[in-house]
Amino acid sequence: MENKSYLKSLKNDLPAGLVVFLVALPLCLGIALASGAPMLSGIIAGVVGGVVIGLLSGSHTSVSGPAAGLIIIVLSAITTLGSYEAFLLSLVLAGVIQLLLGLLKAGVISLYFPSNVIKGMLAAIGLTLILKQIPHFLGVDGDDFGEMEFFQKDGNTTFSYLADAFEDVNFGVMITGAISFAILLLWESKWVQRLNALKQIPGALVAVMFGVLTNLFYSFSLPNFAIAQSHLVTLPSFQSIGDIGDALVFPDFSAFSNYQVYITAITLAFVASLETLLSLEAVDKLDPQKRVTPQNRELMAQGAGNILSGLIGGLPITAVIVRSSANINAGSKTKISGVFHGILLVLAVLVFAKYINYIPLSSLAAILILVGFKLTKPALYMKQYKLGLDQFIPFIVTVVAIMMSDLLIGICIGMAVGIFYILKA
Repeated sequence: MENKSYLKSLKNDLPAGLVVFLVALPLCLGIALASGAPMLSGIIAGVVGGVVIGLLSGSHTSVSGPAAGLIIIVLSAITTLGSYEAFLLSLVLAGVIQLLLGLLKAGVISLYFPSNVIKGMLAAIGLTLILKQIPHFLGVDGDDFGEMEFFQKDGNTTFSYLADAFEDVNFGVMITGAISFAILLLWESKWVQRLNALKQIPGALVAVMFGVLTNLFYSFSLPNFAIAQSHLVTLPSFQSIGDIGDALVFPDFSAFSNYQVYITAITLAFVASLETLLSLEAVDKLDPQKRVTPQNRELMAQGAGNILSGLIGGLPITAVIVRSSANINAGSKTKISGVFHGILLVLAVLVFAKYINYIPLSSLAAILILVGFKLTKPALYMKQYKLGLDQFIPFIVTVVAIMMSDLLIGICIGMAVGIFYILKA
């Protein structure tokens, strides 16, 4: 009966899968860029999230893939562990932890986590995302923001690096990023949202396409503004099956002796599980059929997906509200739409990698800066303040603690302050 339902829904699911693919492709690339990971790792995570987790999950509407909420962990961990391969080992272990959480029926964990601390965590991630994308947006060569921490070992801070970045601007790159950002804002305006024909086209895709066209214009008319290859997407080109194996990155199992691997794994498992469960809660409310996703099964599906993604060089995966809401709005009926979007990501890399490599990094940075702003917009701070100091103080302490230390320490500090106010009340 279920197979018949899937076949009957193909007329809705395949077009919805195409829409999700168009939303996911620039996000997969952008999140890999922001994470300091190989570009291909974002695509791998998108494929595993779509196909593997899509098949294992009990949700018919949720779509999984690399998430902006995990960027801060990945970027910090690669620096701390010394290599992307060592980070992949942490990701495999995080997947194992998620599997165990599902088996232990820990899917209710999100119900006991203070909402103001969660919002503080997301706001801090948004701020970090904006700050760390500015060099790509400006076309600055090298990492002018140093490492992940706010206070750097050389005595500088994130803000001092920010000031330096504005002194080394590549105007061709910056103008391209600005055009992409303007298009993203235009696409979210009421004028575009009223036009059904334009509303169905993802703004991120349009922004990326205009970024490519702008650089082509530079090449023919303003060669001094042309964007160098170092500021463009770099995906491997596949001529044979053997090329695929050569492009994959695998975990460094010799890193088992590094205790930081286990700290990263626990942090990843905790934050990824929390983000997935919160996304599922929101997506189930959007589902026109009001289906409820089994949380423990979802944790096990996510765990299996993260183990596989880690083994073949992908980024961490969660259920993602942006892809999921696009899936529902496009008329999806079953999980086949998510699986189909994963298949399209594979085909895009195998067939169109040459053309994807024309995408400017500043266009992806513009997308991520807008994502970051949505996570940390001023209205959120005002809303938390209006709820009273018992809600605002744990929220703002979490934001500041994460910005000044790291995600795990910041969350723990925020939780301690939140619990203090709960007990006080």
